[in-house]
Amino acid sequence: QVHLEESGGGLVQPGGSLSLSCTASRSIFTFDTMAWYRQGSGNQRKLVAMIGTDGSTSYAEAVKGRFTITRDDARNTVYLQMHGLKPEDTDVYYCNADRQHLTLMEQNQGERSTYWGQGTQVTVSS
Repeated sequence: QVHLEESGGGLVQPGGSLSLSCTASRSIFTFDTMAWYRQGSGNQRKLVAMIGTDGSTSYAEAVKGRFTITRDDARNTVYLQMHGLKPEDTDVYYCNADRQHLTLMEQNQGERSTYWGQGTQVTVSS
């Protein structure tokens, strides 16, 4: 029922910057958190950055001080500003929207607690 559309991925030189965006098909204010993940090498995606409805944020240790997650509720959009990019940042990045609680009626109507974007490739290479 909710679509997340990502954009902004591409190729950048080490030390460069890139900005990702994720636009939802409905108000992101209806979700408890919006987040960016990257695929990593394992089966589970790894959290990169998360932002709550109150603007509180959390970051993976590997990106602290270099990445910044922000939100624009009026545009139903979440951003990830990436600076000082390193080759190890190369990955597929996914937007995530999550709600902790759903009513039984919402569940019966097919609503889900978690939605994912299609992913956007970020490549850091010289």
